[in-house]
Amino acid sequence: MKQSADSPAGRILVVEDDRNVAKSIETGLREAGYDPSSAGTLRKASELFRTGDHDLIILDLSLPDGNGMDFLQALRKSGKKTPVIILTARDALEERVAGLEQGADDYLIKPFMFAELLARIRARLRSVISTEQSITKIVDLEIDRINRIVRRQDSAIELTLREFDLLALLTASAGFPVSRDTLAREVWKVNSRATSMDNVIDVHISHLREKIDGPFEKKLIQTVRGIGFMLKGDR
Repeated sequence: MKQSADSPAGRILVVEDDRNVAKSIETGLREAGYDPSSAGTLRKASELFRTGDHDLIILDLSLPDGNGMDFLQALRKSGKKTPVIILTARDALEERVAGLEQGADDYLIKPFMFAELLARIRARLRSVISTEQSITKIVDLEIDRINRIVRRQDSAIELTLREFDLLALLTASAGFPVSRDTLAREVWKVNSRATSMDNVIDVHISHLREKIDGPFEKKLIQTVRGIGFMLKGDR
């Protein structure tokens, strides 16, 4: 996904054997700004998915050449994480549970309102975008802001909450110096900086350096004399 879910142009694969339903969904998706394609069989769906870079799949379960659940299982076994919304007339609780357990991201029962389907599509795509944008990589340092995980050269680095917040702020401005005033305001929520605050910042930066740079040849956290600190910006 390169676009915002609120400014869509994402590619959506509609797997639906009822041509009228498929056409109606495609028309609605185009009007909403998406780029849909459709398949009426599992075979065609597999061909289109292999040759296209789809951001989301709308999947019926009752198809002429098999059960859509088989397509879903094969998709997940291959490691693909493309969001899947099951759209089906099968409304039994066991069917819904099975669909979600097999890897579907959502389950919508026919007949349905297109506005609800569109809302669910946007929610799924927002979730994908949030996950992608939560991870930043700078040189060999990887920061996952949602899960608060830091790795360097595939080694996990344990940080305190304050150290992580410091690193996240430096990462957001990678390549540009971050002033002590900004660090005090954004990390410690202190509006007026005093000498004692400078000492606190220096101690935390020192501990952060030990963990982020200490064991590694390339040093990423730099002191910008008279201003503050900077994380090297070459990605």
